[in-house]
Amino acid sequence: MRNWMSLQADFGNFQYRGNVYVFALKMSFLTVLLSGVIMAVTIPPLGFLGLLPETLSHAIGFGVIFSWLVGGTVSGMLSLAAGFALHELTLSRAEFEKLSRTDTLSGLLNRRAFTEALENTEGDASLVIFDVDRFKAINDRFGHGCGDAVITAVSAMLISAFDEMSVVARLGGEEFGVIISGEPLEARMERIEGVRARIAGGAIAAEGHDIRITVSGGVADLAAGRNKQAVYASADRALYLAKALGRNRVVHEREGLHHAWHGLADNGLEAKGRGVESDNVMQAYGI
Repeated sequence: MRNWMSLQADFGNFQYRGNVYVFALKMSFLTVLLSGVIMAVTIPPLGFLGLLPETLSHAIGFGVIFSWLVGGTVSGMLSLAAGFALHELTLSRAEFEKLSRTDTLSGLLNRRAFTEALENTEGDASLVIFDVDRFKAINDRFGHGCGDAVITAVSAMLISAFDEMSVVARLGGEEFGVIISGEPLEARMERIEGVRARIAGGAIAAEGHDIRITVSGGVADLAAGRNKQAVYASADRALYLAKALGRNRVVHEREGLHHAWHGLADNGLEAKGRGVESDNVMQAYGI
């Protein structure tokens, strides 16, 4: 990697074809220049010693012609060949890098790229983790083709809902992550709620079916000095709470233990048959 970066810095970015021709011209010029230096060092002494088959002026003339026509041309052609090989290598490398950071189904960033973006996020921002509710039931009822169509549709809605200052990724399965920057918290929450409502209010057409889905979301705030892993864990807990409170909702981390306890009670999660889910949520929040 270090050698590749050095090569790019010395000879230019081979991603663009125009730079290949500039590289070839540069190499031709350097070859001619080097030939001139060699002639300047060797021809005059040979002439002084009488070892040249021609006069000194003719020898210099022949040397110049030879360096330009032969040395420059050959060097240029070889440099073009090498430049185009590097051009193809650069494009392949860029494509590989893109694939290694992109989820193939949704076209969004993958978890690896999202984690890097999260670590590099500075300043006031929010992390939201979305999860498609009862996604397994969609696969079981309609088939995995429809499940893929749901993932693709949700990805498109997330991309359209958030601007270029946001980072949108598929974290795996039916889970998505978004980093929202450049807005006050109230505006971020309004945008997140708008996405949730939009998804719940429509249907996704796939293989002759109109599939209605909902998503749940957990939100945590990024702030200077706050550990990014702690932020992710907090958003994940908020998502878990949103699921436990009945799904199709967004929960912010600041809604706290009081909301968790009373929300669970209001939704009857302490009732028989759902006690395990209630216990898991209370354990997650330390209740």
